[in-house]
Amino acid sequence: MMRSAMKTTFTVLGLTLAAVACGGGLPTPPSVPGAPGVPGTPAAGAEPKTFDEQVAAGKKLYADNCASCHGDNGEGGGKTPPVVGVAKGALPLDAPATSKTRKGTQFKTAADIGLWAAKNMPPGGGGSLKESEYWSILAFDLKANGVSSDKKLDATSAKEIVIHK
Repeated sequence: MMRSAMKTTFTVLGLTLAAVACGGGLPTPPSVPGAPGVPGTPAAGAEPKTFDEQVAAGKKLYADNCASCHGDNGEGGGKTPPVVGVAKGALPLDAPATSKTRKGTQFKTAADIGLWAAKNMPPGGGGSLKESEYWSILAFDLKANGVSSDKKLDATSAKEIVIHK
């Protein structure tokens, strides 16, 4: 019953949160983990245990580590690509010809994105965050793109999330 309720919650969240804010630019609905008083928000410093906890942790991590280049709402920042709006060209399968950091890597799955980001982001400081922090940021970005999961995001579960065929 708990699993069924969780699946229903993920489905509802997936349908209603396609435009979840990156870095706080859009309002956070009260049902989103990370909002004050919402169960599923990890305690400060605690490792997220679920996808929704990763989304909550990723919101702050994105604001602190990504928004200055990729925009508060993931819209891109002039010379940096957007991370929200896959339907409009964000996170394309192949890197744009003008890309300075992404060469030859295809983003077929969320794992491709996560592993690349952990190695290369932020520019000049790839690997400077904990592995779990990279996965939380990606969970937040995926949620902003309308993607949910009933599994905690990691290198294995992220392979199941297909971005481009």
